[in-house]
Amino acid sequence: MTILRALTMIFALAWSAAAAAQPGMQPVPDRPAGEGEGPYPSLVIRGATMIDGTGAPPMGPVDIVVEGDRIAEVHLTGAPQKVLDSASRTIDASGMYVLPGFVDVHGHNGDPGKAPQPSYGYKLWLAHGVTTVRGVSFYFGPDQPDLSDAARSEANTIAAPRLIPYAAFGDKWDGGTPDTPEKARAWVRWIKQAGFHGVKFFNSETPEVLGAALDEADKLGLGSVAHLAQVGVAQVNARKAVELGLDGVTHFYGHFESLLKDGTVPQYPAGYNYLDEQDRFGEVADLADQIVAPGSEKWDEYVDFLVESGVTLSPTFNIYSASRDVMRARTLEWHDKYTLPSLMNFYEPSLTNHGSYYHDWTTEDEVAWRHFYRPWMRLTNEFKNKGGRVTAGSDPGYIYQTWGFAYIAELEMLREAGLSPLEVIQAATINGAREIYEPKGIEPPIGSIRAGKLADLVIVPENPLDNLKVLYGTGHKRLNRETNQIETVGGVRWTIKDGVVYDAPALLESVARMVEEQRAAQGQ
Repeated sequence: MTILRALTMIFALAWSAAAAAQPGMQPVPDRPAGEGEGPYPSLVIRGATMIDGTGAPPMGPVDIVVEGDRIAEVHLTGAPQKVLDSASRTIDASGMYVLPGFVDVHGHNGDPGKAPQPSYGYKLWLAHGVTTVRGVSFYFGPDQPDLSDAARSEANTIAAPRLIPYAAFGDKWDGGTPDTPEKARAWVRWIKQAGFHGVKFFNSETPEVLGAALDEADKLGLGSVAHLAQVGVAQVNARKAVELGLDGVTHFYGHFESLLKDGTVPQYPAGYNYLDEQDRFGEVADLADQIVAPGSEKWDEYVDFLVESGVTLSPTFNIYSASRDVMRARTLEWHDKYTLPSLMNFYEPSLTNHGSYYHDWTTEDEVAWRHFYRPWMRLTNEFKNKGGRVTAGSDPGYIYQTWGFAYIAELEMLREAGLSPLEVIQAATINGAREIYEPKGIEPPIGSIRAGKLADLVIVPENPLDNLKVLYGTGHKRLNRETNQIETVGGVRWTIKDGVVYDAPALLESVARMVEEQRAAQGQ
């Protein structure tokens, strides 16, 4: 069995297990009247403090004028009275903060056994200010609605972020496994013609196959990103993949294998079994003890190599955070109201559900993962400090990471890794936009607040640079020292995508109703 076929089987089995638990994925319903309003001939957002996504400091109050789906003007000294008088709608954002719509570069959706209605994830993303998501893939397998969901989102007939569909290498078509350079090129041409925007690799059969696919993708203006799985990393680690032309590395895979201090492959216990996910995720933490010292000559040379290559890193720190404290992940405060019972069931330790690997997860496992995060975060931060591009991706739907909430958790972990608050917002906005649009050879129409850009905006009552927790849908609890009462502050107030204004709390309430309806249907 080829590596590519083995990896495809792993994800197919995960999909099949989910489908067996609750067969039947539902189509996304059309956006009903009142769920998102606009776009308007003229929308004015008044009096907000602007964080524009470029890294510039906050400034305000500003008035932002939106015409249709585009930002028409940004007035630093207030919009002229005639503009205010002619507005179709005015949002009073006095004392609030406005940011570009967030970009999640690592999205999945559609596993029917855990979230049978894809709008569940789409609405949670929107409710947390995410207006663009790159799906890697949104759905695995042929005949899935990646492209139709993307088209419906572009037309704003569904409540969803802008959807950028990538296809997993070898997936979607019926032409067989692309296990030669010629077949790899043919598959890449096929997905381009089908309408996909890029390729997600899991480590292909050979370096020759990967190299051919990357070369063809580059010629056709398709993006590329890789989860460099352990079963292929002996042939293609992150250094090799980047040398072959890979645009982006997601997760941690491939980095430490490029930094081993002894040998050319990781040292696993004799009884290690990659298909036993407790082995796969438990033993990988020991890589932290097998690499060269951070700051050593080999370490610095590798960081410099990554920066000079122009590769993008989307670490997805949050998706493995349960490995550091599974009890905390299991009891996160949003699970009760916003996590579907079917999704909570999927998260529980399991021999079949992908990512539910903490079968007998011990203090020693958690300590090993905390140790593992230190060099991983240092590598990411040093890469950023030397000029490398870091983006924000959440990889939701696994390991207690629920859509939307997981994205804000990723922003917090980027902060933990050493990015400043403004750099975190850069990662979440303009950096993500550039990672998506750079392969197309065009300036991104999203990611910053500028006249002419698409009207993708987030309005939040509190300053996220002071406290990223105010972006969570559940808000941030604090003690009012004058009244000695607990109050909840924050939460996104409005998310604007293509000039369509979404009431974020209303989206959350619609998700809460989905959760209650599923509980009632299951007799809970």
